[in-house]
Parts: sequence; C-alpha cells; structure tokens
Amino acid sequence: MSDSLIIIPTYNEKENIGRMLRTVMNLPHPFHVLIVDDNSKDGTAQIIKDIQREFTDRIYIEERAGKLGLGTAYIHGFNWALKKDYSYIFEMDADFSHNPDDLIRLYNACANDGADISIGSRYITGVNVVNWPMGRVMMSYFASMYVRIVTGMQIRDTTAGFKCYSKKVLETINFDKIRFTGYAFQIEMKFAAWKLGFKIKEVPIIFTDRSEGQSKMSGGIFKEAIFGVISIKIKSWFSSYKKR
Repeated sequence: MSDSLIIIPTYNEKENIGRMLRTVMNLPHPFHVLIVDDNSKDGTAQIIKDIQREFTDRIYIEERAGKLGLGTAYIHGFNWALKKDYSYIFEMDADFSHNPDDLIRLYNACANDGADISIGSRYITGVNVVNWPMGRVMMSYFASMYVRIVTGMQIRDTTAGFKCYSKKVLETINFDKIRFTGYAFQIEMKFAAWKLGFKIKEVPIIFTDRSEGQSKMSGGIFKEAIFGVISIKIKSWFSSYKKR
C-alpha cells in the first residue's frame, strides 16, 4: 500500500493519459493514481483500463455520467482517497503542463519538510511558464496578485492546480462549504486551508502548456475566479470551512 495518491480528472485526454500514467508508474516513489473521468467520448477511459491491467494495484478509475466540473471531480477523488486512508493526496493535470518529476518534490515538502500543503508554483521565482502567449501569462500573474490582495493570503501562485495535501487537511475541510466547481475551486481550497491555519509551502516549478489535446481554459474561467474571490472572502466572515 502506497501512502500517496495522485488524482487526475480527465475529459477527452486520449493523446496524453497513456503516456502520463506510464511516466508516473516509472517514478522512484510508488505513487498510486486515481483517474476521475467525466464520460470522455474519445476513448480515454478505455486507454486507462488497458494500462490498468498492467498495474492493477496502483491505477484506479472512477467514471462519472458527464462533465460535472473540475472541483466536483477533485472532491470525489478526495473522498475516495480518505476512505482508502492515503496520507498524501495530489492534484495534477493529465496534459503534462505539470511535470510528473516534480511530484517527488511536492511529496518531500509535505512528508519531510513539515508542510501541510505543497503547491507547484509558477511565480515563486519569477514567471516560469512555457508556451503561453504573453496575454495569458499576464492574465494569470495578475489574477494571482489580485487574489492575494483581496484574501490576504501570502501565496504567489494562488490559482495553481498542482498540489499535495496531507490527509489531515482534507479531513478538516468541509467540502460542502466549497462553493466553486471550476477554476475558482483551486483558489477556494487554498483559502480554506489558509483560514484553518495549515502550513502552506510553494515549490518552484516550470509550467509547460499542453502540446497534445485541447485546452479547457477560457476567458469565462478567469472571470469566475476574479469575481468569485470577493464572494469567497465575504463568506468567510460569516462561516467556517471546518467540519463540525
């Protein structure tokens, strides 16, 4: 039994998922992987199941009826991980924008360096983004700055989606209080952990935009994050994210 589970949400990732799974399986730490697939139409689930036969005790798949949102996919995975008693639970994209080699560094930050959450940060040592147009880099960078100003969190990459949680963080947060299911979900989970006093450490990474498959990013996703931050902050004045 591994102490580490990587949750990867998928929707039409046939170009990437096979290579991603084999890369993770070859890492020196024995990570387990849970794929939460939202009824991909391109055969993603079948690719996963074919590879799963080779790694029956390390790769798992949960299939959902449709595209239900990034946040609900991760919360589904969090609940699954807690039932299986994993100590460290990771979020990662399927498209290699997150380098699987960095999983070891995120793991060490929590398992060995005392962090409750480690974040793969694009902005802790400058701007480390590859293959993004300048407009998108600026939008992302200033979105993180805006979130810091509104929330008070001292996190450079507030919108990052490459993370490791220690089990106690996910055991403490009341997922029913997490309002957002899209891009703002990443902000709200960090904010919830920060409000609850958990130790957060940023680990510098280089983020490389996908070369295969279709991006799920849009201007509407950024708008959700920008306007959602205000409501997250206001809500925190009246209620807690902690489980009762």
